[in-house]
Amino acid sequence: MKKYSIIFLQLVIVLIGIAALAIMIRFPLTEGRAVNLDLFSVYADPFILYGYVASIAFFVALYQTFKLIGYIRQNKIFSLNSVKALRTIKHCAIVLSIFIVMAGLYIRIFHATDDDPTGFIAICIMTTFISIIIAAVAAMFERILQNALNIKSENDVTV
Repeated sequence: MKKYSIIFLQLVIVLIGIAALAIMIRFPLTEGRAVNLDLFSVYADPFILYGYVASIAFFVALYQTFKLIGYIRQNKIFSLNSVKALRTIKHCAIVLSIFIVMAGLYIRIFHATDDDPTGFIAICIMTTFISIIIAAVAAMFERILQNALNIKSENDVTV
């Protein structure tokens, strides 16, 4: 049963990635001022390009999560590769939260006077908070795994 639940988790990670990619491709074509633009102009918009650059950290974190779940499936959770994957997830979450805060500040400062940016800023606050929680959890698990590896290496040397 454990093997099937781990495969299910990996499948969920893949589906999250596919859904995020589909949203990133479809959403700019249907929202805001992009409705009346041609295909090149939609994807040449600086804010949309900024979102695509920021999403790199998200997809790297998803890939590292997929790899970490694979290490769990192979019973290699107490390995240096797992610690590296958690460290990468932590860094990606921090980078993503910085990108989100910068986007929120940009919209807050440069929005049109007849536009109300509170919804976007609320989403920025919520996603930044989630990213910080993910970074904190990854840091905690990284520290736990690193301590376990240190104890394991000390015991291997003394035996």
